Parts: sequence; structure tokens; C-alpha cells
Amino acid sequence: MDTAPGAGLQLQQLPPTSSATSVSEGSFSYKENLIGALLAIFGHLVVSIALNLQKYCHIRLAGSKDARAYFKTKTWWLGLFLMLLGELGVFASYAFAPLSLIVPLSAVSVIASAIIGIIFIKEKWKPKDFLRRYILSFVGCGLAVVGTYLLVTFAPNSHEKMTGENITRHLVSWPFLLYMLVEIVLFCLLLYFYKEKNANNIVVILLLVALLGSMTVLTVKAVAGMLVLSIQGNLQLDYPIFYVMFVCMVATAVYQAAFLSQASQLYDSSLIASVGYILSTTVAITAGAIFYLDFVGEDVLHICMFALGCLIAFLGVFLITRNRKKAIPFEPYISMDAMPGMQNMHDKGMTVQPDLKASFSYGALENNDSISEIYTPATLPVMQEEHSSRSTPGVPYRVLEHSKKE
Repeated sequence: MDTAPGAGLQLQQLPPTSSATSVSEGSFSYKENLIGALLAIFGHLVVSIALNLQKYCHIRLAGSKDARAYFKTKTWWLGLFLMLLGELGVFASYAFAPLSLIVPLSAVSVIASAIIGIIFIKEKWKPKDFLRRYILSFVGCGLAVVGTYLLVTFAPNSHEKMTGENITRHLVSWPFLLYMLVEIVLFCLLLYFYKEKNANNIVVILLLVALLGSMTVLTVKAVAGMLVLSIQGNLQLDYPIFYVMFVCMVATAVYQAAFLSQASQLYDSSLIASVGYILSTTVAITAGAIFYLDFVGEDVLHICMFALGCLIAFLGVFLITRNRKKAIPFEPYISMDAMPGMQNMHDKGMTVQPDLKASFSYGALENNDSISEIYTPATLPVMQEEHSSRSTPGVPYRVLEHSKKE
């Protein structure tokens, strides 16, 4: 009779203990989310500063005879060091926070680049012109900040130890195998249209980049998590899955950079930044939700607020990149089709120099057979005068002037 109340008392004390443990685990997981988010923000911010430092160095040395003069400057090496430091911070962030939280935070680099570009602008401007010209950038930065805050606040709170057994179990799960099948088929179709049908649309190229990037971030999180566990004492480097993930990480990153380089040759960098951010973030979040089960156990409100944060961040990045100036390439030759009002010798004083579809430039070797004879080089008719019997010295040729009637 005396032991029954004690047993009942013990049973009544168990729920508070378990709830306290869950609260402590929840607070610890939120701390991990905060650490990962801060590392990602710091990394993207430092990378943006590094890129702008290196760009500033290249602009200063643009007229130098030595093509590698930037190697001798401290600014360029400082930028390289900061870039490595920033990439290390972003890499480490994947080991602490869920993939769905880290990937959208790349908007920080776009915000930082916009602010740095406004601060270090070289033009003279008035306050009214400044507000009119950069109003989209200000609105975009504000929206991106709001979206980032919502992402961090309502990010999924799933944390799993990146052990070899867990990664292998996720790798052979049927949802991820089905996702991989769909991704491989879609990637092959896009690659076929891009290579064989010359489908150079920016969405096609950047969707190829996004599909490769989703595999890159999946493998980066696995490699970073296993390295952190190994540093903490739980060795994971003896699992073959670690080296499989490492090889996939390097290979997908290299091919991703190759497709980005091809896109940069065809389209403006601001367009690539906005469209690439939207596509890559969407595909990467989908891959993380399937592979790492980021949103399992999350309520509908958190998922909806997280999606709203993504949409607001997308809109902010689009407005920031939309306001950027398009780069005007420097052409070290005289472009004849850029001189409006230049009259032709055979236009009878009525027309101006035509705009050719091709770049009809000085020094260019082009086939002009299809051009009408009216645009052929002018030839001046000559007429030989009769010499006088005295053979007095004179001008042997006389140039006849055309009248408008002729």
C-alpha cells in the first residue's frame, strides 16, 4: 500500500522530466540554427567584400602592360584571403543548420554587393537623382532583409547527426531515389536541347546549374557534417560514403561553374544573379526536403511563413539586380555603324549611312558580297585633258564634280 503512491508519484514525475528534456533539446537546436545562419551570413558578406576588392584591383590595373600585375598588389591577395575565409564560413554553416535555411541566405551577398556598389560609386549625383535612380535597390534590399528574417525565424528545426549510417540510409531511401530519377531525366533532356538544339535560353542553362547545384549542396552538407563529427571525436572518415560524397561535391561544383561561365557569355550578370538565385534556391530546398527530411514534423504555419520568406527574398533580389547597369564592353576599334548622319557618296544627299546587321567595323574581315552596289566604295571619274602643242606643264587629270541631277 505504501509503495503504490510512490510508484504513482514516479509516474507523475516522468512527463515533466521528458518535457524539460524536449525543451532543452529544442533550445539547443535553435542555437544550432542561429550558429549556422550567422556563419552563412558572415561567409556571404565576406565573399561579397572580397569580390569587390578584387574587382577594384582589376579596374585600377586595367591599363597596365603586365597582364598579371594584380599578383603584386596587397589588395588582390587580401581579397583572395577574404574569399577563402568566407567560403570556409559558408561550408561550416551546413554542418550546423538545415539545408533549407542555409541555401536562401545567399541573398546576403546580393544585398552586400548592392550596398557596396552604392557606397563606392564614382559618379556625381544629386539627392533627387540618387533616390530616383536607386529606389528599386533600396526597396529590394528592404524586402530581402525581411525575407531573410522570416527564413531564419521560421526555418525547419530538424537536426540529425551526419554519420555514415544516416547518410547511407537517406541515400538509398525510395523518395530520394525517385527524386534522383526525375532529376537525371530532366537534366538529360535539358542537356540534349542545349547541346543539340542550341536552346540557349537563360532558363535552360540556369536550370542545369540549379540541378547540379542541388547535388552540390547535398554533398557539401554531408561532407561538412562528417568532418565536424570527426573533429569532435566521432571519426567518420573511415566510411566509404564520405569519399563518394566528396567526389560528387567536387565534380558537380566544377560542371556548375562551367555552365555558369557559358551563361555569363550570353546574358547580363544581373539577370543571371536573379534568375539563378530563384531557380537554385527552389531546387536546393526541394532536394534538402527530400533527402534530409527538413520539414518532417513542422506545422503548417511554419512552412507557410518560411515559403513567404522565400518569396519575399526572391522579389528583393529581383529588384536589386534589375536596377544594375549593364556592362558596356570596350571595343578597341572604330565602329563605322555607330556614326549616325554619315552621308554616303552615292546617296544623292537624301539618305544617311545604313545600319548593317553585322558589325561593320574598321579592321574587320567580313564578306560584303551581299551588300548592294550602292554601298560600295566611291570611285571618282577622271578625264584626261589634251596636252597643248607647247607641252606646258599642267595637271594631267581633272576631277569632275557630280551634280544632283546626275
